[in-house]
Amino acid sequence: MKLKPILISLYPLHRTLSSSGTDEALKIVGENLPERANYRIDSYTPGTQVWTWTVPERYEVKEAYLEIKDGERIVDFHQNPLYLVSYSLPVDKELTWEELEPHLYYNPDRPLAIPWKYKYYERDWGFSLPKDTFDHLPRDQKYRAVIQSEYLTGESNGFKVATGIIHPVGGISESSGEMIISSHICHPMQANDDLSGTVTSIGVAKRLDENPLPPGSMSIRFWYGPETIGTISYLAHHEDLIPRMKAGIFAEMTGNQNTLAWHHTWQHDHLLDRITAFVMGKKEHVERDFAAAPANDERVINGPGVGVPCISINRWPYDEYHTSDDKPEIIQEEMLLESVEVIEEIVRIFATNYIPKRRFRGPFFLSGQGLYVDWQENWKLNRALEKIMMMFEGNHSIFDIAQETDLDYWVVRDFVDKFKEKGMIDAIPIPSEAMTE
Repeated sequence: MKLKPILISLYPLHRTLSSSGTDEALKIVGENLPERANYRIDSYTPGTQVWTWTVPERYEVKEAYLEIKDGERIVDFHQNPLYLVSYSLPVDKELTWEELEPHLYYNPDRPLAIPWKYKYYERDWGFSLPKDTFDHLPRDQKYRAVIQSEYLTGESNGFKVATGIIHPVGGISESSGEMIISSHICHPMQANDDLSGTVTSIGVAKRLDENPLPPGSMSIRFWYGPETIGTISYLAHHEDLIPRMKAGIFAEMTGNQNTLAWHHTWQHDHLLDRITAFVMGKKEHVERDFAAAPANDERVINGPGVGVPCISINRWPYDEYHTSDDKPEIIQEEMLLESVEVIEEIVRIFATNYIPKRRFRGPFFLSGQGLYVDWQENWKLNRALEKIMMMFEGNHSIFDIAQETDLDYWVVRDFVDKFKEKGMIDAIPIPSEAMTE
């Protein structure tokens, strides 16, 4: 499974909140997800109220450039869309340096790079350029700024997001609910932020397709779209899904050479936090509070009125962040695959976990039920048998039991499943903490 080639195919597209480039990117994502994910693209009419926000217009750019009057062209959108401040107003003006300068942006720390700037909601215009270029522009010349852009409305110019969902063996389990894995796709000509998260998510979906979760597990929903407003629009149109969501993972900036970091849920000590800490504890990592920089769609999934516990996973910081230096060259396949492996393990534990509640009284006749574990075959499990059964009171999950007994999660789950198969316990699903209003 190679993920970087998918990233490279997405990289050059003009991916903003809503544009033909974003539409094409979502199409490519769907072509790379497993067929059984039943990938779908939703479209929302610009101007629609979504909670306290509004669905944005489609933004299309025919051309945009800045040139010295009767002289050279300085920046050109068609060479790199980062030259144009995203969602800039249309303009065609002759300007003095004093009139132009407030509309120019650069990054003083990376003088050869184009910074990414956007004015989604301010309705202004501008150009980004390297600091080195800015410093050498003549101050005594006149300039021409041209931006031929359109803000398109109406149902036919819909704002798009997309989802796929992988069910466990045997299909959807209504009582188990689902997890959501989210990544955004709206940063033009940037690779790590967040095409790396997008292809990491695709990698997890492929793994779960090749080796499906066992019957009765949670379904795993994969979400793709523009940052923040995309998730808000999706959840506002699918509020019925929120109570089904048991947990979320937001993946971004997962492909650069840096240590993996994870951010806690808002709840901070939720089961999801404890499972993530267990998985991350096997490797060098950084641990951060909820919505510590960088903060993105976990603020929606785990935010006010939603409340679904959501962690985020990334390799931030990195020097190329929000500049034209965030290129495919800084992406490493092994970093992407490590991120896939970590997220997959978190998902496999959380989505298969449940709470056992006994249906028997007294010490259980293990030998008589064929459940005795010989100490010569598994000493550690043999020594923990009584402790495990004492925790069948409906207030400890399998993961809790594994942690308490210092046993492998899958060993404990396999043992407890045998009680379930014999009707000796009820398997209580992990409860939802999602808010209903």
